[in-house]
Amino acid sequence: MNQRPPVVVLLGGPSAEHDVSIVSGTAIAAALTVEGYPVEQVLIDLDGAWWWLPPSHRRGDRPATDYDAPAALGSQGPLLVGAALDRLAAGRPAPVVAIALHGPFGEDGTVQALLEAAGLAYTGSGVAASAIGMDKTLFKRLCRGLGLPVADWREIRAGRWAADPSGVRLELDAFAAGAPDRRLMVKPARLGSSVGMTLVHDPSEFDRALQTAFRYDSLVLAETYLPGARDLEVSVIGNDPGRLELYGPGEIVSGHEFYDYAAKYTAGLSETSTRAEVTDLERATILKIARDAYRAIGAEGFARVDFLLAGGSIYLSEINTIPGFTPISLFPTLPAEGGHSFGAVCSRIVQLALERHDARAGRRLSLDELPR
Repeated sequence: MNQRPPVVVLLGGPSAEHDVSIVSGTAIAAALTVEGYPVEQVLIDLDGAWWWLPPSHRRGDRPATDYDAPAALGSQGPLLVGAALDRLAAGRPAPVVAIALHGPFGEDGTVQALLEAAGLAYTGSGVAASAIGMDKTLFKRLCRGLGLPVADWREIRAGRWAADPSGVRLELDAFAAGAPDRRLMVKPARLGSSVGMTLVHDPSEFDRALQTAFRYDSLVLAETYLPGARDLEVSVIGNDPGRLELYGPGEIVSGHEFYDYAAKYTAGLSETSTRAEVTDLERATILKIARDAYRAIGAEGFARVDFLLAGGSIYLSEINTIPGFTPISLFPTLPAEGGHSFGAVCSRIVQLALERHDARAGRRLSLDELPR
């Protein structure tokens, strides 16, 4: 009798990171199958409909575009979210839901809230931590308030840009002029994978950069650019804030001017290392800040914490509560230094989901307990 709990992997999703999620989700599903878990894969399309892929489905070398037509893959569906949750909750035993969704809906607390309401165990952080981790402005405000080092930034809302574009341009120009380098990174505040992100070299590029970012979000972030900065990443695994496992930092050397979408997901374009060449003090400081950031938002299960190392100064960049599990992603490979394979990392994340669910499982209140 199989002692492993059933797992349902959610992939795709109605966000610009849909294709990346398919790569992550199918990789997680394949790894958990090898680890002995009964696995189902559920594809969420761009309209938010849920499709159950065939039990024997494997991505293999299929491109993500093959998933544009789920019915052609033999999927069952489409189901609206309510019916899909009913189907998940009716499972006996109920499955652990492995969330491999990146970006809005999947990483921002939305699907986490749906699964909480259905009483299902799920991987990764809860509603609040997911929402804070997804919103770079909230995350940076929180970290700055705690004294953690973050690069300076400005926030621009779509309504303000539409009403006063000249004022926004003047503010960004003044912000850039007061920074060590006049270049700015402009990006959507609540998205990942460098989608909608532009490196602005001079004020003539503000309009195009903002218009690109506003295609994906109504809130945009403009950060000071740190010339020559190194991109470092740390993997964090655990529920208990006092017993976290931290691995890294690893390093990414981008094949482009900055670590954009193509540089992240085009094989061979960028180089990665699971052991960045940093001093012992830098390593200890980076791991401490990663731990502090993870604890600050109340993260659970797992996350990747990103850093920039520029001129001997360490800057906390962001936290990813559902990092990529693609063949070139650092999060699942960094724990190899602790002897953990890709499959072992996926299995550990599922077990942490069960542990948290069991610890949170509360009893129902009786009428006598209401403060009437």
